[in-house]
Order: sequence, then structure tokens, then C-alpha cells
Amino acid sequence: MKSISLVLGGTGFLGSHIAHALVRAGHTVRVLALDPGPITGDPSIDQEIECFWGDLGDVDLIKKALPGVKMVFHYAGTTLPENSNRQPIYDVESNLVGTIRFLEEASRHEVEKIVFSSSGGTVYGIPKQIPIPETHPTNPICSYGITKLAIEKYLLLFSQLYGFDVRIMRYGNPYGERQDPRKGQGAIAVFLWRILEGRPIEIWGDGNVVRDFFYVGDLVSATMQVLEITSKEKVFNVGSGQGISINDLMEIISQCTGIEPTTRYLPSRFVDVPSNVLDISLIQKKTGWEPTVGLREGVARTWQWLQVALKEA
Repeated sequence: MKSISLVLGGTGFLGSHIAHALVRAGHTVRVLALDPGPITGDPSIDQEIECFWGDLGDVDLIKKALPGVKMVFHYAGTTLPENSNRQPIYDVESNLVGTIRFLEEASRHEVEKIVFSSSGGTVYGIPKQIPIPETHPTNPICSYGITKLAIEKYLLLFSQLYGFDVRIMRYGNPYGERQDPRKGQGAIAVFLWRILEGRPIEIWGDGNVVRDFFYVGDLVSATMQVLEITSKEKVFNVGSGQGISINDLMEIISQCTGIEPTTRYLPSRFVDVPSNVLDISLIQKKTGWEPTVGLREGVARTWQWLQVALKEA
């Protein structure tokens, strides 16, 4: 039996996939999450996971969840890029302060490694070059990105103070099964959901913004491979390495669904940078990882899953 791993935010889109992969790899898995509910949707997997329901900043709950834990996967979050500027105090208190409270308690236990789900889509701000390397200046234009970056800095600080082996994963725009479009994040999931409901797809701006969409299965494989390496680098971009405009994405969605959706263009938003495509050469060099699921295949898989998932919801 491998070591105990704790997944913060383990019922969410990314956290649930990480928890699933850890169980399959033989880890003993615990989940700490705000919302009680199924984790992976697979009872044979979920029954192997010990759950702690509550807030990241609940010190008493953290004390119950941490004994024996060697690895922590921080995938918890309470805000989105588009709403964080409207509630920055809540963003900081629930995410940054909550994380620091957790780290202080983790320093008193046996935690050795911490993996953090950061945001390659927001921490860099408006890019000076494409693709964006990890060494690019960080100048986020939304509270969400500022908070993610601050958490990164505290993780590196606690690594120096207490010896945590830190892995900061700056993900691009992941999509795939279990991404709940009703929560408002994830262009692909939201667009497919609107098609299912017969509603127009709302596009902010002229549709020419470019994003780095990549499939959640590739995210999981990248994360698991980073666990296996010894590296002086602590920050890794993870994405497809290729960009696509929202307008071109709409063409792929139409082909995968067989439906020509109605679109409605809305005024552009301050939080939307014109282009975000990540340079993934560092993680490729260090681990040999490569994204394997193309956008067309990934959208088709997500469409197939979503049609069933929303009927059962």
C-alpha cells in the first residue's frame, strides 16, 4: 500500500480526477471538500476514499484529515476569474488565508509533498510572448490570478521553512468529463450545455481571443508524472501547447455535435486576455509527458458524457 494522499477540493472537476487516479495507482486517498457528494461517480472507487466535509480554513477539520498524510493535492477554490474582481476580499479570505491556515497545520504533521493547481491562464496576465514560458513575468489582471500567484509564493516560502517538496502546476484551459457547466467555468462545457438546452452560445468579445484547451486526462497524466521526478524546478506549465480562437472552437463543436448553434456576441470583458498559450517544453523535457487527446476527440468525449450526465442530474 502506498502513502496516504489528501486531495483538497476532491469533489470538484480536477480534484475528482486526481483522486480517481491516485486510487487506481494504489494510494490511500482522503478528500477534504466543501460540498458533500459523489467524487468520481464510480462506486467502486468512491468507497475507497475517506471523506472530510467542510471548509479549507476549518482548522479542527484539517487536524482530523492530516494524520499520516504524506502528499497533499491542493485543488480547492471558491471563485472564478470572471467573478473574483467583484469579491476580492472573499477571494483572499477563502482561498489565500484558508491555504495559509492549512499550510501552518501541515507543517506540524508528516506532509512531504504538496501539488498545487495554479492557473496558467491567469497568473501571467497579458502575455509579452506566445507561447508563454514559466519564466514569463507574472502580472495577473484579476483577483483570481493574483490569489493563485500569492498561494504559489506561500507554498515556496513554506517549502523553504519546512522542507515541503512543492509542485506548482500552471494549467491552461482544461476540459472534459465531470466539468459542471452549471458552475459557469469552462467554455467547452458551457457551450455544449447551451446546445443541449437549445439556448444561444454567448461569446464575450469578437471570438478572436485565443486559448489553450487541453483534455483532463492529459492533465492527470502530466500531474502523476511530475510526482515521479526529482527537479529543482517547482513550477510547470501544462496545456496542449497549441492555441485556438473561440470562433474556431465553435466550428469544432458544431462538427462534433452535428448541430449549428446560435451565437450571441457580447461586449468583451476586462479579465479576458487576448491570447494565452502555454510553453510546455519544460514538463516535456523533465518527464517525457505529451498530450495525447486532440481537441476534436476531447470535445466529442465531453459531448457524449454531458448528454448522459445532465439527464441524470
